[in-house]
Amino acid sequence: PREEVAYVTCTYRETCIDQPDFLATVDLNPRSPYYGQVIHRLPMPNLKDELHSSGWSAGCVCFDNITTKRNKLILPCLISSRIYVVDVGSQCRAPKLCKMIEPVDVFWKCNKGYLGVPHSLPNGDILIANMGDPAGNGKGGFIVLDGETFELKGNWENECEAPPTGYDFWYQPRHNVLISSAGLVPKRAGRGFNPDDLKKGVFGRRLNVWNLSCRTLTQCFDLGEDSLPLSVKFLHNPDAAEGYVSCALSGIIYRFYKACCEANTWSVEEAIQIPAKDVSGWILCKMPAFTADMVISLDDKYLYLSNWLHGDIRQYDISKTCKPRLVGQVFVGGSILRGGPVTVCRDEELKCQPEPLVIKCKRVYGGPCKMQLSLDGKRLYVTNSFYSTWDKQFYPNVVREGSVMLQIDVDTEKGGLTVNKNFLVDFGKEPNGPCLAHSIRFPCGDSTS
Repeated sequence: PREEVAYVTCTYRETCIDQPDFLATVDLNPRSPYYGQVIHRLPMPNLKDELHSSGWSAGCVCFDNITTKRNKLILPCLISSRIYVVDVGSQCRAPKLCKMIEPVDVFWKCNKGYLGVPHSLPNGDILIANMGDPAGNGKGGFIVLDGETFELKGNWENECEAPPTGYDFWYQPRHNVLISSAGLVPKRAGRGFNPDDLKKGVFGRRLNVWNLSCRTLTQCFDLGEDSLPLSVKFLHNPDAAEGYVSCALSGIIYRFYKACCEANTWSVEEAIQIPAKDVSGWILCKMPAFTADMVISLDDKYLYLSNWLHGDIRQYDISKTCKPRLVGQVFVGGSILRGGPVTVCRDEELKCQPEPLVIKCKRVYGGPCKMQLSLDGKRLYVTNSFYSTWDKQFYPNVVREGSVMLQIDVDTEKGGLTVNKNFLVDFGKEPNGPCLAHSIRFPCGDSTS
């Protein structure tokens, strides 16, 4: 079915507004009088959590069962390390909080913190990646919640060395593999982007391959110093033994694939390279393509990238998975817009700097970050907050005026992207003041679950 509501994580951290983060319910039904509006807000009981990623709990899952209900939404907190469980099944348009796991439990039981991306495991348990230890030092790995009671069970990895950092992951049960990305060191990069941190191990560089059933680390790939691998996606085909990882600071998207079935060994190769731009008026003389998020359509035909710094969303045809082909691109903000403080001195792709985007009389600031694609692949939704501290540093207007949520119309036949000028969720008009919006989920099913 077409998506009728979206759940969006919103934070007030770094906005100078002393209000708790909340889960926004957005009306996506074009026939509704509230289309494109926030129709419900579920505030969290604490301040400065930094609600960030979200993920579904599907109970004890048979992955061939299409009747699986998405009744609970898992909200790990990037800064507080708290975990919220939200009931969206009782009233999908008015979710309610049903459980909270305090950070002290995560710290003492798992020696983990700074929680990243959650996904439901094949047995129904919830796996949550983490970026650091309780003190903010870099430390990868995962924690596990019971899929029925949502009790904290402990660490997932089985007596193996934890990676230096972590953030995102994806898995393929039929190939008994889980692949995770690197992230960054929270107590260093968490204060903002500092060029002096480059070449000091603050930004991750590893792609990690795990044995899913044994919970052991089997391979590690070095993707280059300060490459910062973030988003990891397998193809949706459950038999497919390949996927992609986007490296935010290098602008490279790597394809990973099973190289030897008998030995269950994996390889990586460069699939996409987005060139940096020579600039003046910015923090560095070269502005990298900061690929903050990545989505693959359910038919495995298209891959989408959000380029948070440059400001564009890209659509690649991945019919030939080893040679993605750019077929769509649209600018929805960014740091290189015409008339801004940044001048592009040399650009391998563009002939001129893009024009600012205005929708419904509102100037859109910031760059595209988190995305969610409709099940039919025709509507791509995007928000423009990456992380509150970095938002404040690179896009102060977003912090001052609030995030937006946009809809990009997709040509699913030939490829192509168009901004829908009739859709805008303005989080600058929230009752408690402008807030920062990040993760997007649909209760009918989405392309990143």
